[in-house]
Amino acid sequence: MQGLVRSGQVPLESAQSTKHGVHRGMSSVTIPPPACMLRPLEAPFRYLFGPGPSNVPPRVLAAGGRPIIGHMHSEMFGIMNDIKKGIQYAFQTSNNMTLAMSGSGHTAMECALFNIVEPGESVLVAINGIWGERVAEISERMGAKVHTLVKTPGGHFTNAEIEQALAKHKPVLFFLTHGESSAGLVHPVDGVGDICHKYNCLLLVDSVASLGAAPLLMDQQNIDILYTGSQKALNAPPGTAPISFSERACHKMFNRKAKPVSYLLDMTHLSNYWGNDGKPERTYHHTGPVSGFFALRESLAILAETGLENSWKHHTEVAEYFWKGLEDLGLKLFIKDKDLRLPSVTTIAIPEGYNWKELLAYIMKHHRIEFTGGLGPSVGMLLRIGLMGYNCNKANAAMALAALEDALKQCRMSKA
Repeated sequence: MQGLVRSGQVPLESAQSTKHGVHRGMSSVTIPPPACMLRPLEAPFRYLFGPGPSNVPPRVLAAGGRPIIGHMHSEMFGIMNDIKKGIQYAFQTSNNMTLAMSGSGHTAMECALFNIVEPGESVLVAINGIWGERVAEISERMGAKVHTLVKTPGGHFTNAEIEQALAKHKPVLFFLTHGESSAGLVHPVDGVGDICHKYNCLLLVDSVASLGAAPLLMDQQNIDILYTGSQKALNAPPGTAPISFSERACHKMFNRKAKPVSYLLDMTHLSNYWGNDGKPERTYHHTGPVSGFFALRESLAILAETGLENSWKHHTEVAEYFWKGLEDLGLKLFIKDKDLRLPSVTTIAIPEGYNWKELLAYIMKHHRIEFTGGLGPSVGMLLRIGLMGYNCNKANAAMALAALEDALKQCRMSKA
């Protein structure tokens, strides 16, 4: 029939020469379909007992697998409203400016810095692991005057040390990591917000590795900006990042001299997209990760059903069971003070005489379990084992201990 072309055929005119040249159609394709893309997707099952991401429960996977809807549909706005309420519960805050970033926890980190800090302003960063290092570097790239408090991985800062630095440098923002996953440390927060406000400074806290696993109360502890990630104790897939701003933070953020360097992370636009700016209509800013928001909503629902205090207690009980098992194997916990150990990510000093990379490779090969080594300044110092959210139970702890015991027997000791 005239005008119809069968599938796979090139329209005649696409390959014909004309007085104006050659019509470029399928005949111009010179790169063949890659063989790998003609095979089904394959992804192995593994026990993700590292510092994150963690295994995702079937209920959250099912939510993420639901048919998508438009990112500007009224039903999607309703789901985003649910997410906002879930984050307010998880953070223990009544902040109106609460939302989830379209990206990993790193996106939320940059969102906070890009919106709060302007070039030339002073920032104070507590560095006791990789996340403080990242914040310092990002702040420097933005043109901020960066001052640091530095301790080796596993170290923590007293309120007196923090106050002394605030009085000296007079920053507009102080950054502190609550759950430093590169060292396995949960940092005390009580009183820090009060000290910051005494010096007219905002407090920014990273809770990516700790939220849901260790107590944290945004409003009661006077935290001005708090963010986390979806892929740790919340047990959603990576790709969304809850964040909340206090009224003090909003006043600073929305009274800038210049626009934030990032359009994508500009809270003037994001506050409207999330229905937080009081305007009657939401306008298009970017296409949010619809399936990711479905999964995040479900993970927040699970936390709400479980109860925050129950979640904190459960992570502590499993962690203590695991810590005892490690000590029974003759292993040394990297964080000596039990009260400063992060319940979701346990760190172990590399056993003397063993090649840590060999231990991890053996456990992955023979047990299908992921543990990891250090990160940033803690590389070569420790092993990291995460039991959080869906993975946080004594059966998994026992499985991890058995894998470690096997590796210690089978891997040859060396000086490496």
